[in-house]
Amino acid sequence: MGSASSHDHDGPSKKDDVHTEAVDVDEVHNPERRQIGLVSAVFIIFNRIIGTGVFATPSSILGLSGSVGLSLFMWVIGAIIAAAGMQVYIVWGTALPKNGGEKNYLEYLFRKPKYLITSVFAANGVLLAWAAGNSLVFGEYILLAANVEPRRWTLRLVGFACLTFALLIHGTALKWGLRLQNFLGVVKLIILVFVIITGFVALGGHLKIDKPHNFTNAFEGTTASASSFCLSLYNVIWSYIGFSNVNYALGEVKNPKRTVRIAGPLAIAVVTVLYLLANIAYFAGASKEEITSSGRLVAALLFRNVYGPRAERALSAIVALSALGNVLSVIFSQGRVNQELGREGILPFSKFWGSNRPFNAPLIGLALHWIVCLIVIFALPPGDAYNFVINVVSFKLSLFFDMTLTFTYQISYPLSVINAAISFGIVYLSFRPRPDWPRVGIPAQLAAAFFGAANTFLFIVPLTKPPPGGEPYHSLPYWTHAVAGWAVFGLGFLYWIIWAQVLPRVGRYRLSRSEEVGKDGLSRHTFKRIPL
Repeated sequence: MGSASSHDHDGPSKKDDVHTEAVDVDEVHNPERRQIGLVSAVFIIFNRIIGTGVFATPSSILGLSGSVGLSLFMWVIGAIIAAAGMQVYIVWGTALPKNGGEKNYLEYLFRKPKYLITSVFAANGVLLAWAAGNSLVFGEYILLAANVEPRRWTLRLVGFACLTFALLIHGTALKWGLRLQNFLGVVKLIILVFVIITGFVALGGHLKIDKPHNFTNAFEGTTASASSFCLSLYNVIWSYIGFSNVNYALGEVKNPKRTVRIAGPLAIAVVTVLYLLANIAYFAGASKEEITSSGRLVAALLFRNVYGPRAERALSAIVALSALGNVLSVIFSQGRVNQELGREGILPFSKFWGSNRPFNAPLIGLALHWIVCLIVIFALPPGDAYNFVINVVSFKLSLFFDMTLTFTYQISYPLSVINAAISFGIVYLSFRPRPDWPRVGIPAQLAAAFFGAANTFLFIVPLTKPPPGGEPYHSLPYWTHAVAGWAVFGLGFLYWIIWAQVLPRVGRYRLSRSEEVGKDGLSRHTFKRIPL
């Protein structure tokens, strides 16, 4: 199943013309579609990366790695992997500068059997409620900041309001949505700089507790478990997830090839520096035992130990704003993935989901992700099933104290499989290029190989039994997130079997795909049943 776009090449083969023409059609019929400039592109990435993880995951990473030294080193490894991953997405983004992200890249690589890879990706893209967790985090911490106890239904209703606000602003007022994202990105920068300054205050000895001395014998207690190392790396990589976010909207970016080459590396560089300095700040202001055993946000410990207990309430408002920025960014990107799946004709009611009307924004695609998130928030009862799906962030919410890291791993696991595929795909295409594939330099090939190997490690190791004390869950099997990840892909495969194989044979017809331009100016594919 081909997916090509405008490249630097000698000329595309005829079978790849479909998507090249589709991009041109979108440009001709919807010239106002490109509204995202360089600054907005940077903040689209920045807001997706920095959610609540940097305020919380250091405790999980320290607990899994065993030492301050290895914990800091894990953040460096995560930065290197993220930089390599960014290079992978730059290659794909410049080769296929259109909305949809990994959907397009997988379609370009895996063209047979027809429609299989799109169906498998659709299950992963549609069914996972990426924005649900941080909408609840926003609810909890905005209520705490208002000195209101976050009870279960109050929390759910505020989470609903958060998701609905993100849906409406991105679906009806795209420019204002981008402006708000940019503003919240600046707020996050200021917050992290303040956290870092607080760390320097702690290093100067201005603490309300004894100085923790975490940097003396920094590698004491380091774990030697590959499984714990893998889970620790999951937490770090989760905190960097989002470097690919602008790739989901490249069809709306001004000068997309230039923008993706600048925005991605710039955002990764800034985030890496801020993450490392923030972690040093945490270790300067709280002991290892406090960080790993308190069940609190690490940033809350730092603020309490430097400024006193009242500072924690101010931090609640800070975390809420950070979570809101993340929800806005996630809704922004996932809505476009859903829209592109609708434009491919794969989803039921594809014309509906693929529409860009009435506000020249993917309101309906955004609404699909909104619906999935609301199902997760309201339909699932409290308990293990609810915890399994909800806990997007890598720390425990006080209202649901027994929540685990399951959903973090469940989302990260299939993403690791996808990232490995598109990374090794670049290496493969470098040796066996297609006519419309651009030349990829050796550094980019090496980055792709490294990123592919890192993600292969991340989806193989979870299948191996961890040592005693290294189990990722309290009551669930260690392989839960791995099996769940493959099950999501399996649902997409089952959908393809029924839709593209069984029903045509039973109904004695074949599927014929054609391209048309809708009233919104966007091209899309439709399927017709041709009797046999």
